[in-house]
This record gives sequence, C-alpha cells and structure tokens, in this order.
Amino acid sequence: MTRILIVDDHAIVRAGVRQTLALCVDFEVVAEAADGWDALKSVRERPCELVLLDMSLPGPSGVELIRRIRQERADLPILAFTMHSEVQLATKAMKAGASGYVTKGCDPETLIMAIKKIAAGGKYIEPSLAEEMFLGFSLSGDKQSHELLSQRETQVFLKLASGNTINEIALELSLSTKTVSSHKARLMQKLKVENNAQMIRYAMQHGLID
Repeated sequence: MTRILIVDDHAIVRAGVRQTLALCVDFEVVAEAADGWDALKSVRERPCELVLLDMSLPGPSGVELIRRIRQERADLPILAFTMHSEVQLATKAMKAGASGYVTKGCDPETLIMAIKKIAAGGKYIEPSLAEEMFLGFSLSGDKQSHELLSQRETQVFLKLASGNTINEIALELSLSTKTVSSHKARLMQKLKVENNAQMIRYAMQHGLID
C-alpha cells in the first residue's frame, strides 16, 4: 500500500484525484494540503510515501517546494502534477529532485501508472515531454551518439533508461516485445553500450534522465 499526500490549492482537483486513486487498491490518500506550508507540515507529520504535487501553489511552490521537501525527506518520491507542459519547467523539476512529471491533461491510467512507477523507485516523465527534453539536449551541443537514434529508438532508450522493462514498453507503445528488443539491440550498438547499467549511465551523464 502506497500512502499518498495530495498537494493542490483547488479542492475540486484534490477530490477528483482522490476518486481516480480510489480505482487502485494499492493506493491510500492519507493527507491533503492546499499550499506549500501545509505540504511541508504534512511531510513532517504524516506518514506518507509519495507526494503528488501541483507546481503552482500559495506559499513555497514549484522547484523551491520540491527542494524543501527533499531537505525534509530526501527519500520521499515526488510526482509533479501540473497544468504546465513546458519542457523547461519539467527539466527544472526533475533536477530539483522530482521523481516524475505529468500534466493534468493526462488520462487516469497514465497517472496511476506514473505513481506505481515512482513508488517502485523508478522515474516517469510524460512521453511527449520526455521526447522534447531529449531533443532539446541533443540540439544544445556537439553531435552525440544518441542523436543517431531514430525517433522510436529514442522512445525505447528513454524508457529503458528510466527503468521500464521490455514488456512494459511494448504495452505502452503498442509494439511486440520482439520489436522492442530489436530497437534495444540497435540503440545499444549506436550508443556503444553493452548492458542496461551502461545505458543508464550514458543517459545520466548526458542529462537525459535525473
């Protein structure tokens, strides 16, 4: 059971998220907060295991609040849940210590999947944002090995580097496991890596994942 703290300044949003999370028996909402100060108080006083965090709040918010929560509990997973779909903000949130970033326009299944992924120790970025972040890094400097990847290989690489299994990627991208395995083999050859650990290290060294 993952105990969740919902932080959002709109009561109707908190109620909707509660209703969505009730669809999963593995989740329990143990507290809610309507501003940054309440969020920090709840983190200190309530036994939560994941924070679902709006990025725009009264009081401390956004990247600043993520950093403050990290100071309180460095091991506490934070999923940014926001209306803002800007790549720059998503990048800053992940660098500040968020474990994931999804927009409020996502479907309930995506939110549940993101929470499960993060609760298990992984990271999750909404796919459209992840691709934009990847392309932004690619264009910011000299040509790198990952710039040789196709769009599909890029998707598979980012998901593998974030801890997704081949089966999970196949399901999410509507591909066969054989096709995903083929993409993996090709992208590893292009990146000149021999195993998953080297692939993750490459992604971290180039700022593609946090």
